[in-house]
Amino acid sequence: MYESGRALSRRRLLQVGGVAATGALLAPELASAAGSGARAGSIKMWWWGEQEAVGIQKWMDDSIAGFKKKTGATVSPTLMDTAQVIPQFTKAAAAGRVPDVQFLFNGIYHMENVWLGYLNPLEGLVSAATIKHGGGTSLSRYTGKSYRTGFYGLAFGIAYNKNHFEKAGLDPDSPPKTWDQFLNACDKLKSKGYTPIGGGVKDGFLGEWWLVNALTQQLDSPADALNLFIGKLDWREPRYHEHWSKLAELYKHTFWNDDVTSLDLGQGFQVFDTQKSSMILQNTAAIPNSQKQLGKNAVGFMKLPRFGTGKMAPHPIVDTQGFGIPAKAKDKKTAAAFIDYMHSKERLQAYWTTSKQIPADDRFDASVINDATIKKIYKDFFAAKQNVYIADLMPSLFWTDAMFVASQKILGGKMDGEKAGQLAYEITTKWKKRNPDSVKSYTTWGKDLKA
Repeated sequence: MYESGRALSRRRLLQVGGVAATGALLAPELASAAGSGARAGSIKMWWWGEQEAVGIQKWMDDSIAGFKKKTGATVSPTLMDTAQVIPQFTKAAAAGRVPDVQFLFNGIYHMENVWLGYLNPLEGLVSAATIKHGGGTSLSRYTGKSYRTGFYGLAFGIAYNKNHFEKAGLDPDSPPKTWDQFLNACDKLKSKGYTPIGGGVKDGFLGEWWLVNALTQQLDSPADALNLFIGKLDWREPRYHEHWSKLAELYKHTFWNDDVTSLDLGQGFQVFDTQKSSMILQNTAAIPNSQKQLGKNAVGFMKLPRFGTGKMAPHPIVDTQGFGIPAKAKDKKTAAAFIDYMHSKERLQAYWTTSKQIPADDRFDASVINDATIKKIYKDFFAAKQNVYIADLMPSLFWTDAMFVASQKILGGKMDGEKAGQLAYEITTKWKKRNPDSVKSYTTWGKDLKA
């Protein structure tokens, strides 16, 4: 799987969830392992592996070995299929056959299991320090309780080719910060024969990343995003569809690669990594591969230049993967001890030294980072005041019928921002009528998301 597997897997798992829930979801070996009644001090962990964060397997192997040496407890890990990370757990939880530690994506991807009673609050199990510093984010809290703590972090923004910037007369060490500066930079890059922005929207994930990077600038708190998705705010208001108008503006100026609608997200990454474009929407998990392709010092990373006026606009976007404890886990005490151990000082520092990844925990000492580009990214994104990844709040119907459709049509020249806002309003209204119970749960959740 390519580096952008995070977005792909999370949406795919929702798309297959309805089908999988009616079939034999648990693989036989998983059903047997989870239902075997593990003895105290011997726990099961289901996790996602290094499908996104290349190198993290070594870190996990070392953590499991170190935990056994320290406590005598054994952790038995099982890799979960990308498309089944959440549906598989939901089915297992319904049957009462769960692991003791469960890998969890952020936001709605685990929150629906909270609403079903399948996850245990971490308070009283995991240490207060891990809950506070561990990077679960506000999207893992419901009615004042935390249900997930962080694993590793991901920052979102725009990667750019420093060599292209220099040849276009732009300062690679001072990338554009405002929308007008961004348009000017695109013009200069285009005049030198470069495609300013590369990507692929065929599978929709570029549209999700655009919405996250751009809509966030018009919001005052994550609760605004939640209220847009459940119909308590109106997509037809100009401030709430301006992000799509800006996408249409970039299309109008022909700043995107001509084949953007026929490529998927991973193929779009190749446009940038083969120097066919000067910039690309990207997350930090993909930076090392881009450095490998373009040169260690040839890749820069910046926030999407600002046009919005919301209170969230000045801040970078960071999300985290994470872990939680199922409500029916056999050994919650050992599970909590292992989660705390993964957040110990030694294990936090080993993220970088072992796997070249950034932990979600804010107690990480970044002085060990010996890559100048990653060190700057850490300072500007991970160590700064952050925004959550608002797509973690997005209902599946909105993803498939509003965001996906709008982004494809805009980059195909068949829709503008105002029409995209109307489409989003119509899909949100439809979802709201179909899901009154979810609206109530979302509304309660929103109380933990206000700034």
